[in-house]
Amino acid sequence: MPRRGLILQTRTHWLLFGLALLCSLVLFLYLLECAPQTDGNASLPGVIGENYGKEYYQALLQEQEEHYQTRATSLKRQIAQLKQELQEMSEKMRSLQERRNVGANGIGYQGNKEQAPSDLLEFLHSQIDKAEVSIGARLPSEYGVIPFESFTLMKVFQLEMGLTRHPEEKPVRKDKRDELVEVIEAGLEVINNPDEDDEQEDEDGPLGEKLIFNENDFIEGYYRTERDKGTQYELFFKKADLMEYRHVTLFRPFGPLMKVKSEMIDITRSIINIIVPLAERTEAFSQFMQNFRDVCIHQDKRIHLTVVYFGKEGLSEVKSILESVASESDFHNYTLVSLNEEFNRGRGLNVGARAWDKGEVLMFFCDVDIYFSAEFLNSCRLNAEPGKKVFYPVVFSLYNPAIVYANQDVPPPVEQQLVHKKDSGFWRDFGFGMTCQYRSDFLTIGLRVMSPADHGATSLLKPRLHISRLS
Repeated sequence: MPRRGLILQTRTHWLLFGLALLCSLVLFLYLLECAPQTDGNASLPGVIGENYGKEYYQALLQEQEEHYQTRATSLKRQIAQLKQELQEMSEKMRSLQERRNVGANGIGYQGNKEQAPSDLLEFLHSQIDKAEVSIGARLPSEYGVIPFESFTLMKVFQLEMGLTRHPEEKPVRKDKRDELVEVIEAGLEVINNPDEDDEQEDEDGPLGEKLIFNENDFIEGYYRTERDKGTQYELFFKKADLMEYRHVTLFRPFGPLMKVKSEMIDITRSIINIIVPLAERTEAFSQFMQNFRDVCIHQDKRIHLTVVYFGKEGLSEVKSILESVASESDFHNYTLVSLNEEFNRGRGLNVGARAWDKGEVLMFFCDVDIYFSAEFLNSCRLNAEPGKKVFYPVVFSLYNPAIVYANQDVPPPVEQQLVHKKDSGFWRDFGFGMTCQYRSDFLTIGLRVMSPADHGATSLLKPRLHISRLS
């Protein structure tokens, strides 16, 4: 009996253990069946998702690393740019300081000759020697002349206009503005700090102080570029209370500005003999004399007028106009030469030039339909030099006012028509009829004075000026 009871008790324990194990297995299967489905792409803990999670985080880490490397590269590039700009500014400040310390020429082209390579200086000076700056050049024809552009502080008078540019306008491009400002400042530095070899004397102001020129004393300037040599600049300065002009010649041989010449010019005693060949056209001559009276008699007062008249018709009317102006303005510095011939401009200029018997004189060959100002007469004196320079101004030719002002009942007065606009006229750069030159040069050349090629070693200036041809 005890043995059977032991066996029964043992079986009962194993039965209970089996039931408990079965319940645990059923519960485990139930939990697996009721658990939510997970995304197959997600990284699960355990052995199955461990490798995929490492790849994901490695890719994320690599992406962040590339982002920061790109940012670092951008910052390095910005730092390099800032360093370069800082270096450029430092060089500009150093150049400006050297320019101020030069004193002699103030342009910075020879501040320290020991630092500049000798071959470079020799090349720059050779470019000046080759260019038509100090000496003239023989030209094959008048069309070989390189014209000058004329400019003031505010405007540039330009020949090549194209479709967008105007005959007179403010310099729009920054490089052109900077160029002209730099040239004017260099000219002022040359005048205010002259060399010992400059052809000018030190002048004192009214209170004995040193005379200092500034940009407001700049009158006008001319520049032209020889494409294989460089750019030449002619600058003129004048104090309002002084009679003398300061003339500075600079040259940029595709490098720094270099001073060529600085001189003082006195034109107070320079008389201009204006020679006008004429045939008929008495109405135009009357209009010409009105401008002559206002500019030459009332303002300039250093003019002699020579009229060479061809033919008999209209001669009495021309005499009457001259006598009327002479009596009204007390002006008697004129000569009327009458030729009973067919009109010939060259013949008239030759006769008018030889009619002057008072020695050397500056002549202006002028047509009856030319309108000029007192400033032009001074430019004529400044730019012509006996035996060296002949001055050919480029005339601004006005269109027919009946066409330009067709929408108006009556065209405006002549003074209001004298504007440099595209719609009102054009620069007559192909004409060489107007010229300022000395009598000795004309007599040497003869009747062929119209051709600049005949001047040989005489320099030719052909800038744009305030001179207009009326229609």
